[in-house]
Amino acid sequence: MIELLAPAGNTESLTAALRCGADAVYIGGKSFSARQNASNFDIDEMKQAARLCHRYGAALHIAVNTIITDSQLSDFISEIKQYAALSPDAFIVQDPGAAYIIKNISPDIPLHASTQMTIHSLKGAMFAKSLGFSRVVISREASADMISSISAAGIETEIFVHGALCMSVSGQCYMSAMIGSRSANRGLCAQTCRLPFSPAGHPDEHCLSLRDLSLISHIEKIKSLGVSSLKIEGRMKRPEYVAAAVSAYRNALDGLNPDTETLKAAFSRNGFTDGYFTGRKTFMFGMRDKDDVMSSAQVIPELKQLYRKERKVSELNLDVHVRKGEKVTLKVSDTDGYSCTVYGNIPDTAVNKPINEEFILRQISKLGDTIYNQGKITIHTDEGLSVPASVLNSMRREAVEKLYALREQTAEHVINNDFTLHHTLNEKKEKHPAIRIRAERYSVLEHADTKDAEYIILPLNEIIKNISSLSNIKQKIIIEPPRFIFNECDIEKTLKNLFELGFSHIMCCNVAYISIGKQIGFRLHGDFGLNTANSCAAEVFCECGMEDITLSFELKLSQIEKLKSPVSTGIIAYGKLPLMLTVNCPVKNSSGCKNCRHSIKDRTGRNFRVQCTNGYTEIFNHDPLYLADKPEALSKTDFITLFFTDESEKETRKIILDYTGKTDSSPSGITRGLYYRGIK
Repeated sequence: MIELLAPAGNTESLTAALRCGADAVYIGGKSFSARQNASNFDIDEMKQAARLCHRYGAALHIAVNTIITDSQLSDFISEIKQYAALSPDAFIVQDPGAAYIIKNISPDIPLHASTQMTIHSLKGAMFAKSLGFSRVVISREASADMISSISAAGIETEIFVHGALCMSVSGQCYMSAMIGSRSANRGLCAQTCRLPFSPAGHPDEHCLSLRDLSLISHIEKIKSLGVSSLKIEGRMKRPEYVAAAVSAYRNALDGLNPDTETLKAAFSRNGFTDGYFTGRKTFMFGMRDKDDVMSSAQVIPELKQLYRKERKVSELNLDVHVRKGEKVTLKVSDTDGYSCTVYGNIPDTAVNKPINEEFILRQISKLGDTIYNQGKITIHTDEGLSVPASVLNSMRREAVEKLYALREQTAEHVINNDFTLHHTLNEKKEKHPAIRIRAERYSVLEHADTKDAEYIILPLNEIIKNISSLSNIKQKIIIEPPRFIFNECDIEKTLKNLFELGFSHIMCCNVAYISIGKQIGFRLHGDFGLNTANSCAAEVFCECGMEDITLSFELKLSQIEKLKSPVSTGIIAYGKLPLMLTVNCPVKNSSGCKNCRHSIKDRTGRNFRVQCTNGYTEIFNHDPLYLADKPEALSKTDFITLFFTDESEKETRKIILDYTGKTDSSPSGITRGLYYRGIK
């Protein structure tokens, strides 16, 4: 049976989800949750949430799906120990370092790889499995065929079927952090993509805003894909939205007709889209308008009624014994296997009208405010006895409460409360870090002085295009494969061919390339897209065979300096940073490819470069990151990468000279990124 997984940002939303038919609910705590702006649950509320879920026979998934820094590790460990004591059914995790901690504290609680891990291919799922994950939440951008391929790989799969769509691939958005110092990877996304952006500079255009996802019309197709869980987005949404979405998808899964009009009215942005799932990526863009808001307001009262009453999840069988000289006995058992017995007083001899079966039945069958439907009722009573209705009612309530307590019990998990961290420190930091050069086009490097560069990083397609020119320096080349993987088999075949030609280094910009690279025999280098931000993650990647790691550019320099790693670590020290990785081009949608100027403009007039390649699009920052005049910054790391995108050959040569100390000029129109100001 496919699990229907609902969001809950507070207790009322949790109740709405359970009463409307959710098989599982995912929630977050006050920290380390990717929806920090939701109400979320403190530890006492989380205890109640666990009890309520298990009463309904539903699973509880706790989201601890943010990237964590070394300064947060002790708090994270403390929080996980508290959560583990609640016996949740799974933890949803993005950070490999966080997964390492959870596995060491409570190894038998399942781990689910968050969509923030950017897994959308078979080898990506296999990497997650190798780390101990039992389920992967596949990227929203995956097509039905991609989902089917991953679901056949021996690991549970979970897909989003409803709710908000980010313009960027999850885990690869840095726009909110760079523009507003609020990180999507830390749960504080400012939804920058909902602000005005336009290829032509139109102030009212929102070319980065997608409609909400809805796959309710594809439920039968989804059932054939081998998916384990259908996930509804919405921990920031109100309970009525949760009720509408869960009710509609519950009906669809059960073969009933879902109320799609009410679902649309509950919340949408000019309707819904299924473009990624079907591969028809037209009409995907939209903003929430006045009509959408008015529609929501009109349906809120009726949506509240969906979760006003308890949902019946089991039948209750009752066996009543009223015998002379014996305590009244009520034995109950539900169809899920739970049973108990409660006792009343010894019945009195009736003075006027004695009780009968009809009277007893009327009292003990009052199950309207419980999760139970009436099952089989058996009554055994002697004649001439009297039992007050209040006693029978009290016994019925006591029996139900005892069954609730039994249903809410869960198996205790092993918790290692003595767990502490021990890091291996790489002691090789030099005052003058090694320089690596990443170029989008090899042509800009042909006349540049690159002899002192430790490595040259080039895109896969660019290497194939210039393979004869690279023959003398192939041991110095790091292959940069596509960041989003549509056809893993083709990429893997091409990489094998290059390896056989003598290219031996691969940049792991996605976790899938860790599996692919190791299998082929490449030397592995971790890219910024792995979002490495703490010492535990560095150790995990080291154990996976990584030789070095480019750290997240959301870290401050002070955090980078303190990070302990068993392998070399580096930073991007120059370049127009990639702010978004998308599988839908905002320029193509707005003005068409023929009119493409390869940029979009924000409300302040700044241009952001847009580059399409390998079937996906990257959006780059307006201002280049520049640190050549900050030697104290560069000394905190083992290597630096100069990240060239659209620079000319002359500009490229000039920047290389700046960073090799052969010039001392400082350009204007630059940014220091987040290395000094950090994020919230």
